[in-house]
Amino acid sequence: MAVPKFYEFFEAFLCALRDGEIHTARDVRTTVATDMGLSAADLEELLPSGRQATYENRIAWARTYLNKAGLIETPQRGRYRITDRGLTALTSGEVIDLKYLERFESFKEFHKTSVTETANEDPEENDDNNESPMEVLDSAFKQVNAALASELMDEIMKLTPAEFEKLVVKLLLHMGYGSGIDDAGMVTQQSNDGGIDGIIKEDQLGFSHIYIQAKQWATDQTVAKPEIQKFVGALQGQQAQKGLFITTAKFSSGALQFAENLLGAKVVLVDGAALTRLMIKHNVGVSIEHVYEIKRLDSDFFSEEL
Repeated sequence: MAVPKFYEFFEAFLCALRDGEIHTARDVRTTVATDMGLSAADLEELLPSGRQATYENRIAWARTYLNKAGLIETPQRGRYRITDRGLTALTSGEVIDLKYLERFESFKEFHKTSVTETANEDPEENDDNNESPMEVLDSAFKQVNAALASELMDEIMKLTPAEFEKLVVKLLLHMGYGSGIDDAGMVTQQSNDGGIDGIIKEDQLGFSHIYIQAKQWATDQTVAKPEIQKFVGALQGQQAQKGLFITTAKFSSGALQFAENLLGAKVVLVDGAALTRLMIKHNVGVSIEHVYEIKRLDSDFFSEEL
């Protein structure tokens, strides 16, 4: 049989967790494959890129969608458990598909950047799709990155405050700050940090430093102007000219305006969305899975004498 589409795994994924216990990703994959009667050949089928098994790719997308709809949760890294909402879905007698998930606000927020798709349509057979192949690829790329950013933030929020501070310093080093400098990045002592969570050396002789404050707040919270004012005060205490305030939350308009209009110091604000974008761009906490080359016709080649 052909490997089912990712949304056709929703119910089987929930059934694998219906006992309410915590299960590993491997356990779920094995249970779902057995329950759906997938053969060894089905499990070995590869995506067109040849880089990943089709089944593993689709079951992973099923997990992501169920998680964003709140039907499952990840209490530990790489481990899953069904929620009360998931149990209700299983016992409702309804078909658990994309249309079912759309009733939940958390999923609609996540899914709003997705490629247009309904629960019972195959995108390849959708005659109403007026997008060019390049536009479809671009939309799919955005969808993949949106899902990856969401999963990244889930993992970030499981870190301790100290681990989050180390992550921020590591990200800046990956971005090239302090390149070639020994001990270029450091996390300050939490008991006496004076409002400074980390420091990056910008030059070999130590003339310039970037001072960091890292706030691991709930993603729906807002960092307001007073927090930025306190950070600026901490910078002044260090006689510092450059500061980075990075958070998993959002910034208020007042905070953004205050940072933009500062005199005598430069403070850059990075919110949760920007944080995950930078991590993806600089390969922090992620790894490259596929590389696609998009080629076009070289008209100059054919206009020259062969």
